[in-house]
Amino acid sequence: MTVLILTCRQDVTADLVVAELRERGVPLVRFDPADLPGDAAMSADFDRGDFTGYLSTGGRLMSMHGLRSIWVRRPGQPAAHAKEPSEWLTAECGQALYGMLYSTTARWMNHPGAATLARCKPFQLRIAQRSGFAVPATLVTTYPRAAHEFATEFRDIVVKSTSGPPSVDPPVTLPTTRIGPETDFSDVAAGTTLLQRFIPKQADIRLICVGDQLFAARKVSAADQVDGRFGHHGHLWEPVEVPDRIARSVYEYMSLTNLAYGAFDFAEDEDDVWWFLECNQGGQFGFIELETGQPIAAAVAAWLAAPRTADG
Repeated sequence: MTVLILTCRQDVTADLVVAELRERGVPLVRFDPADLPGDAAMSADFDRGDFTGYLSTGGRLMSMHGLRSIWVRRPGQPAAHAKEPSEWLTAECGQALYGMLYSTTARWMNHPGAATLARCKPFQLRIAQRSGFAVPATLVTTYPRAAHEFATEFRDIVVKSTSGPPSVDPPVTLPTTRIGPETDFSDVAAGTTLLQRFIPKQADIRLICVGDQLFAARKVSAADQVDGRFGHHGHLWEPVEVPDRIARSVYEYMSLTNLAYGAFDFAEDEDDVWWFLECNQGGQFGFIELETGQPIAAAVAAWLAAPRTADG
């Protein structure tokens, strides 16, 4: 039984898992949907009440009946590497490829349907509330007056992206920015704006959930630090125990979102409360493993290599 890894050609995080799978002797195929059509090919046959499918890439031919699991890591856009790419060709190839993969009984990490929903930040916040996490007061709005009232109530707030960095070339990064009630909110009417109460933190927490395994790391924050992704202040990630309450909430969150993998970000305040910021369904873990020594890649490989259950 084969593990299929959907990712781009250069992905160090995927490299870690590939090495673990090979060490276990687990057959795998690494495939970038951007190579279809061209360097990759596929065929799906629905006939006489049955389904057969094949995918070839890098000189390997894989049967859909022999597919154990699918890891959606960082796949390219279908047909992106085609000789004459177009939105139509991308849509056609995407429908064909993922439609074939959806027809299998393979296990997903994570299923694209669940992943698409889980990327939506307002949905994340609501699921986090239902799961029992501490969630900072948040407003998503196009009403300048609502934004001003929110800032007046909480005084110290941040503005951040709702959807994440846009997919443009060169890449654009939108750091979380701290603002106050004196801000001019008139431009809020031009597009949805996410405002959130600022949490003064003593540390950033990154928690990786792989199936039922949890790996958490903590990095001390600099004074008044807003976005832990930016700036270097000499502190490194260190392993940290996961409180029972947080573990229960993580498992509830994963169940409600139908995810097998999630990378959670928390802000730890001076009272040791872990405030939920977001859960990235495809978030990086390589830097955490390299700095803390936690066997996250091994956990991902073990999940992907596990036998399929009777119901798939």
